[in-house]
Amino acid sequence: MDDVPAAGWPGPDGQVPLPGVPEGAPDAGAAEAGAADAGAAAEVAQALGLRPCLEAILLVADEPVPENLLAQILERPTAEVRAALQELADSYAAQQRGFDLREVAGGWRYYTREDFAPVVERFVSDGQEVRLTQAALETLAVVAYRQPVSRARVSAVRGVNCDGVMRTLVLRGLIEEAGSDAETGATLFQTTSYFLERLGLAGLTDLPDLAPFLPDHLDDELDHGHESRR
Repeated sequence: MDDVPAAGWPGPDGQVPLPGVPEGAPDAGAAEAGAADAGAAAEVAQALGLRPCLEAILLVADEPVPENLLAQILERPTAEVRAALQELADSYAAQQRGFDLREVAGGWRYYTREDFAPVVERFVSDGQEVRLTQAALETLAVVAYRQPVSRARVSAVRGVNCDGVMRTLVLRGLIEEAGSDAETGATLFQTTSYFLERLGLAGLTDLPDLAPFLPDHLDDELDHGHESRR
């Protein structure tokens, strides 16, 4: 994982905005909801303990999280939060866990331990050998038969958000960016030559006809995209 600075933390006034929350005074309803959420978070931290709450937050963070943001969320003193974070980091090191908790780029984030680099590197470089999940296979099929296609379009066809699965397929080298949509500006994706290699296909025209395997509402749409490339 790269050491990426946590952009925008803290703001010019020293305050720490919550991710995804626009600056400025919220309306009354939003303020009440925020107060309720803050109260619930504080109650959980009080009932279950500060350290497990920190673990739960950091497990879903995709960039280093500053101490003062964690303190704000859990309504605890920043010094107490820092001490708990350091205790967690020390305990992971003492237990020789496969991951570390590190303070980087103005915040805290989980990283795999350097000792396990060969294992992680092999997983990342040879991750294609790991079986794809059903969700990944379905998403890959939509991209293959509708390419070039945007994330939003793939999600619409599958009926669920596919952003995470799309990132996995990109990392596996099975799909890649293919420019942007002229009307919306959305990034488009297509399958790669590695995709064809893994499936043993000479080209996209060799993709099998999906019509016999699809529900009626998907049959015409996907098969039409396939036929248009023949």
